[in-house]
Amino acid sequence: MESAVIVSVLMACYKHERFVEAAVRSVMAQEGVSFELIVIDDGSPDRSPEILERLANEFHFKYVHRPNKGVVATMNELLSMAKGKYFCSMASDDMMPAGRLAEQSQYLESHPEVPVCFGQIVVMDGEGNHGETPDPRYTRSVPQVTFEEFFMGKKEVHGCSEMIRLDVFRDMGGYDKEFPFEDFPQWLKFFHRFGTLPVLPTLCCYYRVHGNNMSSNSTLMYGTFLKALARYSDHPLYPKAVKIWKSHWFSMLAYTNKAEAVRRIPQLASFSWDFFKRFPKLFVPKFILDRRFNV
Repeated sequence: MESAVIVSVLMACYKHERFVEAAVRSVMAQEGVSFELIVIDDGSPDRSPEILERLANEFHFKYVHRPNKGVVATMNELLSMAKGKYFCSMASDDMMPAGRLAEQSQYLESHPEVPVCFGQIVVMDGEGNHGETPDPRYTRSVPQVTFEEFFMGKKEVHGCSEMIRLDVFRDMGGYDKEFPFEDFPQWLKFFHRFGTLPVLPTLCCYYRVHGNNMSSNSTLMYGTFLKALARYSDHPLYPKAVKIWKSHWFSMLAYTNKAEAVRRIPQLASFSWDFFKRFPKLFVPKFILDRRFNV
């Protein structure tokens, strides 16, 4: 008799032929808890479907290949197939550290009042090279983050480090179809409902940074952030939150695309310390920022 599934790992794949095998193998190497892996290939035009078909035959996980529907629709489809008590999403270009599923599920088992917990990430490059030190943006979020801290950008959580109670997430309606990607709007919703959520010191993800992942599209990303924030426009901190997140957007552009940062100054500038402290970044060469800010 098979043991009940405790954790469902949900993976949406699109054009990740270089990375998806490593991602799948890192999940299937997990020990210490009963889990399932469910993968949907979202209409990839590359060799991803071929690779996933082979891996599904080897490891016997549930795999679906179908035409492209986008990441949010795909995540909701994955959610509908999940059987676990808990679930986590897994990008098909990331890798899962050993023991991650066991540690987070044990935490949620011992804290039945907690709807979701987050953990730590280590950044790696497109070739899989990485250090061992977790990203400090998330270590400073230990042991918990409040709604106000997340809303104001004072503390961060990363979607690839999540583990969530499946029944709670379904009760909240799943992933929001109004947004082009799933994590930030959903976390705002969670923090607004539950107030404070735990962040563990556990390493949960080797997060791959390369030119094709969605986080490289700052216009889409920060546009979505601002649209999600607007749902809480009645919050007294909303005007200040908008200035802060626009400052973050400017800071990202000042690092990745200085010409675009200049073009967007009328849209993103404000008479706030959050903007002025980031403005000099526009004049610092990228190779110096790489060394100073470790980005």
